[in-house]
Amino acid sequence: MFKRNKKRNSEGAQSKTLSRIESGADRFFLVIVSLLVLSGLIIFSSATLMLVGTAKYDAVRFNQYGLGFLGGIILLFIAYKIPISVFRKSSFYVYVVATIMMVLVFVPGIGVYHGGAYRWLRVASFQFQPAEVYKLSAVLYMALWFCRDFGKKLDPRTNFFHRTLPMLVMIGISTIVFLLQRDTDTLLVTISAMVGMYVLSGGNWRDVWGVAAVGCIALIILIFSRPYVMQRVKTFLNPGADPTGSGYQIQQSLIAIGSGGITGRGYGQSIQKFKYLPEPIGDSVFAVAAEEFGFLGTCILVILYIMFMLRGLRMATHSSSYGSLVIGGILFLITVQ
Repeated sequence: MFKRNKKRNSEGAQSKTLSRIESGADRFFLVIVSLLVLSGLIIFSSATLMLVGTAKYDAVRFNQYGLGFLGGIILLFIAYKIPISVFRKSSFYVYVVATIMMVLVFVPGIGVYHGGAYRWLRVASFQFQPAEVYKLSAVLYMALWFCRDFGKKLDPRTNFFHRTLPMLVMIGISTIVFLLQRDTDTLLVTISAMVGMYVLSGGNWRDVWGVAAVGCIALIILIFSRPYVMQRVKTFLNPGADPTGSGYQIQQSLIAIGSGGITGRGYGQSIQKFKYLPEPIGDSVFAVAAEEFGFLGTCILVILYIMFMLRGLRMATHSSSYGSLVIGGILFLITVQ
């Protein structure tokens, strides 16, 4: 009787899970996403205090609250209403358009040069990075390649042509467009998502290690052939070597994180963001959070990201083959970064 009840309870829980997934909403996942978005808004609001009284203040807040937050919610509902089959059918065309946009950054009058690289496109008075569109389009198109043999155990030859070769082609195209833009970080994130989707689809681990070995060799060559990449590696390994130059941002970030202690200085009380931290509303925003909320606050933030990943992967197991791969790819894009 106990076994029968246990089986019935298990089937009931599974039925509820499937019902929730089929309804299109996982409440626990939405709670996690909402907490992450809320955390971002709170931390960003504090980080922008250093801009109060400047001409940039209103523009930055509009971009984050208007376009980022409200625009993101609108896009969320639009994407929610679009069937996954539409994304599947249009994934190739979206990828082609995104790739063309990545090339257009080098066209005078359209592309924008900033910080030593061409990474932005200008449309009227609006600027954006096509790399963000490209990352998502690569996930959508890669999922189309992998979904036909999703979860199947293929012989090495078939697996190579059906899975490994398409992944290598996509990695090759991504490498070219990102290195031309001198955007090594985004390239590594995109490749990580592709490899993650490959594994999720049932790919051969031997090929994964082979790709990883080739990738390591290519990365070493890249480091020694591009001075700016070598400089970043040296700075990461020894930020104290040039504390007022290349290591300045890391040094100031470490000071901010360390001064937060266990519980932090308190909301809005960061000192580093006003005078010392470069890009407190961008690259150094985590340091601002650590200074104000301390070790405990940053641990909660990291745990939220881990829960986001794990819950998302759980959702992927209850989706279609294409949907599962898209979910996995997007999860890797966000959490690896």
